[in-house]
Amino acid sequence: MNQQLYYCTIGKVTVEKLDSIQSKMRDDTATDEERQFATLLQEISALAKNRLSVAENESDFSKGEAVWVERTSASHFPHIRLHGGALEDDPDRS
Repeated sequence: MNQQLYYCTIGKVTVEKLDSIQSKMRDDTATDEERQFATLLQEISALAKNRLSVAENESDFSKGEAVWVERTSASHFPHIRLHGGALEDDPDRS
């Protein structure tokens, strides 16, 4: 199975399900369980957006481009893993 297609499909289905539940919430027909599920899907969506933003920022940094980076020191990039940050500690400058 194509892993990239697999993850892309999971993302699309997640967003579609979230949109569907949010529509039910606007119509005031969503169940309590659906509302809880929407909260989880919103968190997953936010984590994915954060992960993509970090990847883009680190890609630009590795190309020598100026990027905004919050640092605790000149050599450390404090990625917050629990909130969907980078998968690695620091971007490669090569």
